[in-house]
Amino acid sequence: MNLKERAKKLKTDIPAVFIAMKKKETPIGAKIIAGLTVTYALSPIDLIPDFIPVLGYIDDIILLPALVALTIRMIPSDVFDACREEAEGIWSAGKPKRWYYALPILVVWLLIVFLVVKAIWF
Repeated sequence: MNLKERAKKLKTDIPAVFIAMKKKETPIGAKIIAGLTVTYALSPIDLIPDFIPVLGYIDDIILLPALVALTIRMIPSDVFDACREEAEGIWSAGKPKRWYYALPILVVWLLIVFLVVKAIWF
């Protein structure tokens, strides 16, 4: 599978993970990881900003696909297959843009800034 095919598969797997997160058959651990994955995927703010050379794209190339793969492994295959079928074409109009998906990433950045300022001044 080449990079283009993987990117296309990722576009359908993220909504499928979101749908699986809402299913009763999905284990609690998988729901937690799925919540983190979907929040990070839909967040307009990256953990590592894209303007940082090389490191900025690590989250897009490695972190997000790794989170999706981990989540898929934790969800029973029959449940995820049904979710994947349900998710086909769900983002045909584009990815949803909601500001509250950025809150967890924003909290992490604020915590980092706080710790750096505290280390410098105290």
